Amino acid sequence: MSDAETHVDNSAFAAARPRLSVLAPFYRDDPSLLLLALDREAGALAGAVEVITLDDGTRDEDLAAKVAQTIGRIALPARFIRLAENVGRAKGRNRMAREARGDWLLFLDSDMAPDAPRFLGAYLDLIEAGAPPVVCGGFSLHQAPDVRDHALHRHMALKSDCLPAAQRNLAPEKHVFTSNLLVRRDVFEAEPFDEGFRGWGWEDVEWAMRVGRNHPILHIDNTATHLGLDSAPVIAAKYEQSAANFARVVAEHLHIVEAYPSYRLAKALKKVPLRQTWRPALKAVALADATPMPARDFAMRLYRAALYAEAV
Repeated sequence: MSDAETHVDNSAFAAARPRLSVLAPFYRDDPSLLLLALDREAGALAGAVEVITLDDGTRDEDLAAKVAQTIGRIALPARFIRLAENVGRAKGRNRMAREARGDWLLFLDSDMAPDAPRFLGAYLDLIEAGAPPVVCGGFSLHQAPDVRDHALHRHMALKSDCLPAAQRNLAPEKHVFTSNLLVRRDVFEAEPFDEGFRGWGWEDVEWAMRVGRNHPILHIDNTATHLGLDSAPVIAAKYEQSAANFARVVAEHLHIVEAYPSYRLAKALKKVPLRQTWRPALKAVALADATPMPARDFAMRLYRAALYAEAV
């Protein structure tokens, strides 16, 4: 531990010998609901699961105090790491993995909520049965409130992301999300997240492309709800951030990415002149609440492809 970080452990942490380490980073989001939800299984786990949460430089004293209080309340062995500076999604998760003591790592986003009462138990059962090196549980919107401001994100996620395992297994690396990802420790130590990624997007898929060269990736139906849906302007801003990350993936994994519809559409749009002129119009359609939802969805995906056209 350095001056750049602090630790808070609960009373169960030091003596625990976990098989599974749950790693839940956050930046401005409050992970308390997730911690309490996981703790509902504590009595049945007999110390086999620890939880590590990391504040990636939020600098919010009230939030940090609340998280520390929650860590102290739960029965699961738990550690709270607080970073003084933001290090980003990839580096933060790599930092947590080094802190973990289990032979298996379960990455969860802080705004997730397990859907099944035996969410952690199901992963332990899978580990005992000889789980493959990488397992993706999937995510849902079962518990997410139906908020008007999040309508576009809900529509897009249900169409593209909240897919059954059988469908996700058809393109395993494409549907890897760090929001609910189980990895064997030795696999992750050999292939950590690429810390060259900045901002939002693609670091998890790129990681899966590398890992998939040597290890099978299994998708199962052990979902968690994504509670942190975004407004349309935030989605657009994240896509704008992700263009550079997409370019990084294209440079490293063209043989895989060239089969993706998003890449093929970006290549097609690259041939269309005056992108700087018509691209803002796509964004305007996607952000307009009065526009029919299928049209907003189409416009937002086309806007993303037009951004990515600069990278292909």
